Amino acid sequence: MKKIYVGNFGFDLKEPDLRSMFEPFGSVESVTLVTDRDTGRSRGFGFVEMSEDGAANSAIEKLNGSDSGGRPLTVNEARPKTEHGSRGGGGRDQRSRQSRW
Repeated sequence: MKKIYVGNFGFDLKEPDLRSMFEPFGSVESVTLVTDRDTGRSRGFGFVEMSEDGAANSAIEKLNGSDSGGRPLTVNEARPKTEHGSRGGGGRDQRSRQSRW
């Protein structure tokens, strides 16, 4: 199973539209559009899971850079989510320290 990141599509694209882009390459297990939690609108990116790595690689190769409503799609293998924990420093405190100098 391979998870694919798909970005830069129009905000009006729906899950069935995204699924239909990938189905010609092989079996699509799932499609997820990322939406804004406040408005529910699409954020212009999502994820597709395909069961066969070869089909997923072919889809990535053919669809990356292709036109979607006048916009070039970004299609690549999804990377694991990174932790946004401690990055060091504290935003506001650092700015106030800098302004005092």
